[in-house]
Amino acid sequence: MKVLLVEDDPKVASHIANGLLGEGHECITVGDGTSGYREASNNELDAVILDVMLPELDGFSVLEKLREEGNTTPVLLLSAKSQVEDKVKGLRTGANDYLTKPFAFEELLARVEGLAGRNKESEDKTLIKVGDLTLDLVNRKVLRGDQEIDLQSKEFQLLECLLRHKGKVVTRSMLLEQVWNYHFDPQTNVIDVHISRLRQKVDKAFNVPLIETVRGTGYRIADELA
Repeated sequence: MKVLLVEDDPKVASHIANGLLGEGHECITVGDGTSGYREASNNELDAVILDVMLPELDGFSVLEKLREEGNTTPVLLLSAKSQVEDKVKGLRTGANDYLTKPFAFEELLARVEGLAGRNKESEDKTLIKVGDLTLDLVNRKVLRGDQEIDLQSKEFQLLECLLRHKGKVVTRSMLLEQVWNYHFDPQTNVIDVHISRLRQKVDKAFNVPLIETVRGTGYRIADELA
């Protein structure tokens, strides 16, 4: 997930950015509204975390300009203001969600990942391809070259999750949440078991390995296979 964070408080920005990076996400951080508008306009993003009170251009104005230009990237507004009218203004301006400071990072992460996930689900994309591997989301089929690979339901979901984040590290916590709907680590080896089974099916009989282990972090599939 690629996220733009527009926040002028260095401590808050550092806390959020480090948390996102720790979860395997990419984060662009800027500290004023003008820079935020520019970065949101010039980058392909999964989500924007946008503070309301910003120098140069406030968050409402940034959001309004983006929506007027047809930019549909999901936006989570952050504000120290908890008044209903501010929340209503943000949502009517085009925000997808609103979070009041102070907040727990876990809640922010869940909200941002939820927004980015819903945005991706709305895309008209039925095939995901990397190298000679094709994942057919409509017919629930997997091919490597001309060979069809039979996957169980969880194996298919696991491969889909890895492919949707191709080129990026997918952490264990992300896999648990997105595939098994666990929002905490129950100290289970379910991921290890399913990764092992998946590798037996999509890697073992082929010359080029597909699933890469990133030690101490999670797993990754390259954008393009060698």
